[in-house]
Amino acid sequence: MTVSVSKDDGGGRPETIRAVPVRHPGRWAGALVVLVLAAMFVHFLLTNKALNWPEQGKFLFSSAVLHGLWNTIWLTLAAMVGGVTLGVILALMRMSPNPLMSGASWVYLWFFRGTPLYTQLLIWGAIGALLPTISIGIPFGPEFHTWQTQKLINAALAAALGLILNEAAYMAEIVRAGILSVDEGQQEAASALGMSRMQTMRRIVLPQAMRVIVPPTGNETISMLKNTSLVAAVPYAELTWTSQTIYAETYQVIPMLVMACLWYLFLSSLMMIGQFYLERYFGRGTSRSRAGRSRLRTLGMLRLGGGG
Repeated sequence: MTVSVSKDDGGGRPETIRAVPVRHPGRWAGALVVLVLAAMFVHFLLTNKALNWPEQGKFLFSSAVLHGLWNTIWLTLAAMVGGVTLGVILALMRMSPNPLMSGASWVYLWFFRGTPLYTQLLIWGAIGALLPTISIGIPFGPEFHTWQTQKLINAALAAALGLILNEAAYMAEIVRAGILSVDEGQQEAASALGMSRMQTMRRIVLPQAMRVIVPPTGNETISMLKNTSLVAAVPYAELTWTSQTIYAETYQVIPMLVMACLWYLFLSSLMMIGQFYLERYFGRGTSRSRAGRSRLRTLGMLRLGGGG
């Protein structure tokens, strides 16, 4: 906004100030470009015959698609619950003063973060060739019972294990970052009060670390929802695999893939809403403390300006 000041007329009256809004032609041009692109995209969606919206509507709520959708949902939940649980254990092992514990955790993270998830799922799909049997017994000694691996680990279990073990490696680093964000003085104070290391972690450190842990965990959950499409390597009938089986019969490739994208977008949107409320819940103390510090700084400047 520009300000223009009129000259004094000599009568002792104050000068008149006229505020003139600053023109922003670049903003209007950018907004116009966005509107044109949006209109072009809507026109594309409505007129492109390859999308075949009636075909999508025919299968959108079909039993096969809903079954694949349910498999996608439960795989996401199982992978995140198992990944978070194992990730916490790995994070505590990584921070352990015991070199064997920390070393074992580092090797786990090194392997599962250093190899592609799709490749890991392929191995789980062929786990019977790697381990024909699974036995219970004394290590390097007699075996009490033996199972055929391919019968014990079906496609659903193989898909879930592959996702859980991979996700745990990433969650371990997220949890470790959250733990390291908590001031060490609080751990020392808890130790001085006689609390054990596990009590300190459970009651003092982890509740505060949640402010740092929740946002990336929400992102990991949304990513996991999409990563479930990779379990076709096992193979397992989740949403993408189901869409592929449908268009293999109908030859409507694009409509079925777009239909799957719509379901993924719907579920991702629900997760984003849940993530927003979780972040707001765990960040309440931080927001109040920031507001409090801002008010204190304002009061301090007022007192300094007022001479006391």
